[in-house]
Amino acid sequence: MTTAEAIVRYMTAQRTIVDDVELPLFAGVFAIFGHGNVTSLGVALEAAKDRLPTWRGQNEQTMAMAAIAFAKAKRRRQIMVATSSIGPGAANMVTAAGIAHANRLPVLLLAGDTFASRIPDPVLQQVEHFHDPTMTVNDAFKAVTRYWDRITRPEQILESMPQAVATMLDPEDCGPAFIGLPQDVQAEAFDFPARFFEPRTWEIRRPGSDPHEVDRAAAALRQARAPLIVAGGGVHYARAEHDLRDFAARRGIPIVETVAGKGTVLWNDPVYAGPLGVTGSTSANDLAADADVVLAVGTRLQDFTTGSWTVFQDPDLRIVALNVGRFDSTKHRAIPLVADAQRGLHDLDIALLDWAAPSEWMERARREVAAWNAYVDEVTAPSDARHPTYAQVIGAVERAADPGDYALAAAGGFPGELNKVWRVRSIGAFDCEYGFSCMGYEIGGAWGVAMAQPGGDVISFVGDGSYLMANSDVFSAVFTGFKVIWILADNGGFAVINRLQEFKGGAPFNNLLEHSRGNPEIRVDFVAHARALGARAEKVETTAELEEAVRRAKQAEGSSVIVIETDPYAWTGGDAWWETGVPEVSEREAVRVARAEHEAEKKRQRIGV
Repeated sequence: MTTAEAIVRYMTAQRTIVDDVELPLFAGVFAIFGHGNVTSLGVALEAAKDRLPTWRGQNEQTMAMAAIAFAKAKRRRQIMVATSSIGPGAANMVTAAGIAHANRLPVLLLAGDTFASRIPDPVLQQVEHFHDPTMTVNDAFKAVTRYWDRITRPEQILESMPQAVATMLDPEDCGPAFIGLPQDVQAEAFDFPARFFEPRTWEIRRPGSDPHEVDRAAAALRQARAPLIVAGGGVHYARAEHDLRDFAARRGIPIVETVAGKGTVLWNDPVYAGPLGVTGSTSANDLAADADVVLAVGTRLQDFTTGSWTVFQDPDLRIVALNVGRFDSTKHRAIPLVADAQRGLHDLDIALLDWAAPSEWMERARREVAAWNAYVDEVTAPSDARHPTYAQVIGAVERAADPGDYALAAAGGFPGELNKVWRVRSIGAFDCEYGFSCMGYEIGGAWGVAMAQPGGDVISFVGDGSYLMANSDVFSAVFTGFKVIWILADNGGFAVINRLQEFKGGAPFNNLLEHSRGNPEIRVDFVAHARALGARAEKVETTAELEEAVRRAKQAEGSSVIVIETDPYAWTGGDAWWETGVPEVSEREAVRVARAEHEAEKKRQRIGV
């Protein structure tokens, strides 16, 4: 058979276990065909369409985002494929590969490539490198993938495909895998061994912990007077949410969450102390400032979590890093506990014997989070304002939503606001892409989650900037029949980055439409646009109208876009400091003030310890 046929047949033979049910490992393919993948891979996919569904995207970037969001919703236990042609199609997928790489999520990227023979060179869409004839657009994927290969002989897939799958399912090295497929090699036939296509069932490894590391971690916790658990995305991927919650309750340790870890516990759980960091709560950040031992579970300790390493203020702080990855467990001189989160918590629990944190520490956490919840009640309350805040919009949506609904967001102002005020009522029903912080994920990602989500509605929060950047897969969701409810907040441009610009002393410039070169009176009719893409669409003004619109959208069969104009200047409090580059010298007084504040905060920063 051809190389392309062999790849497709191999993929259809791979199986996985999800909630004790055996399913196809590869749930489907997102494809935009071109001359680099239609004549061979396309033929193979058409022949297998009943076993491996192919979905047509509108943009290579956003269809790959859909694949990534699908994998996240499936907790990395099922994988989608994204395929493009050579050249611009492949280049479009590089951004999505960055999302998967930063967030440690699996996706298989199959891109067409130039001819291995080089006889037709230069071919359509080929970029030539005079110093290196082996280099193509596909080499750009090397920076944003965990596994990369270019197939120059058919038999190479016998080794490459299993390695790609193993990488994507590895709990430590999980990330995107890329296979470049030269056009002539795709079409070339080879006598592949039949055993290559025998069904195989893959299961996610759960590495156990080293006893010496467990002992050191337990010793550190037993000495703690103010311990704190930071729950990251790895808790979800290990399916360890209930294990962590029970561990925290038994040991009297408050849980705070990263953006990726949000949804580890329910918002009203007695052990929950709020979101941590730059987009966090006063409750979590105040506790972090006084914590003397931090148990970081499944988190890579990104700067938004640590407030650029200023949220932890105890000079003698010790971090116990329970992580399946050695790289993450040894950051900032942490006490490493390299293990699967579920197994590591079990071993640590045994080693702690009858130890528990001082009861007054948990009592303080509950007072702190009660005060934060009262503040959230205030900022999310109904409003008759012509331009409500993001928090008020979120509050209205939450009042109309059901506990099993899945909330999604990405770049812009919504991630911070949702992380602070969205109250998770179902474990794991939240996805905020804030590892790569990529605009447009709110569109393509929502489509992918809708494919993966068998229960409640998918509610995606998107700003006008992201919508204008990557709206084409609204049509994909409509066309394929997967329901999404998009809450489109129109604040007149890139409001949250305008906030940062002004906060750091800059003049408002080129972010909001009113501060950009052009005619600020010209605005997009988002309702007409969404309707043109086939979605239900309506515009509302107040939060009461928004609640009713969400209820109508939930009752409707198809996808909806609900538009509301919002305040571009009002934001929820609770932030920690975030380090950005502030000019050291400037003729602008506001910049000099911001620089002085920057230098003061730098003095609070933990450096490598």
